[in-house]
Amino acid sequence: QVQLVESGGGLVQPGGSLRLSCVASGIIFSGYGMGWYRQAAGKQRELVALISRDGETTTYLDSVKGRFTISRDNVKNTVYLQMNSLKPEDTAVYYCYGNKVGTWNEYWGQGTQVTVSS
Repeated sequence: QVQLVESGGGLVQPGGSLRLSCVASGIIFSGYGMGWYRQAAGKQRELVALISRDGETTTYLDSVKGRFTISRDNVKNTVYLQMNSLKPEDTAVYYCYGNKVGTWNEYWGQGTQVTVSS
């Protein structure tokens, strides 16, 4: 059974930081491109960041470039999203995503709430 389990969300003040983690089980983690999406209330889900299987290639949503960093540990089967200089508009449910490279196999986590507010 494949599971992606996120943690690390919460309430933070503007300008603050959070680190999200997503632990994967039931898959050969190193064979999956991983990413983070988010969905704010009343809005469509959007891609925040992607990372290649080996961690060498990353892609970011323009509005988070320079503030967020995606990384992965293929020994711990974990992908991270370090979020700095958080803004109220970053408030959303953040979802972990995994795609087996070269296939249509994809998996989602249950989501973790991030709220940026004073």
